[in-house]
Amino acid sequence: MPKAKGKTRRHKYSYNLNRKRLYRSARRRAAPRIACSHIRHAWDPHKSVAQNLAEMGLAEDPNKAVPIPKKLLGMEVESDGQQPGKKIVRKPYVVNEMELEASLPEKKSNTLSRDLIDYVRYMIQNHGENYKEMARDEKNYYQDTPKQIKRKINVYKNFYPEEYKDFIASLKPEKMEVQ
Repeated sequence: MPKAKGKTRRHKYSYNLNRKRLYRSARRRAAPRIACSHIRHAWDPHKSVAQNLAEMGLAEDPNKAVPIPKKLLGMEVESDGQQPGKKIVRKPYVVNEMELEASLPEKKSNTLSRDLIDYVRYMIQNHGENYKEMARDEKNYYQDTPKQIKRKINVYKNFYPEEYKDFIASLKPEKMEVQ
């Protein structure tokens, strides 16, 4: 493949361009990416990161916020109860909102794919508890071993216990009619 035309050409170095100033101003303009919406709304772009976090009551450096006690020859050093300069929290609502959001119960989003559910139901419906037969079934596209199929069925049982019980209960009358 031929090379691109512009790559081999030499570029002139501009001695009059102050690259330090360009870099510094570009760095100053770029705001930090903030994931938490509460912090994002309370953020003041004219202040430094340390000043913003101190106003919100958050720690910039966790190692300084919660220091590890030093031990001298197996004995702990006792502190005299003095705390170095406490900072004034001007925006306590940020921490309060974050704590409230963290205390909300997390919604479980554990679900199985529809394909896996259909596969497990088909296998149980046609073969019952015979895992070796299931492994030889033509619908076993991924050539799962009997243990892998058993594991998939157990996962289905754990995720949907009521649905599994109803499914098994619906299979029993069919088996009685066949006999």
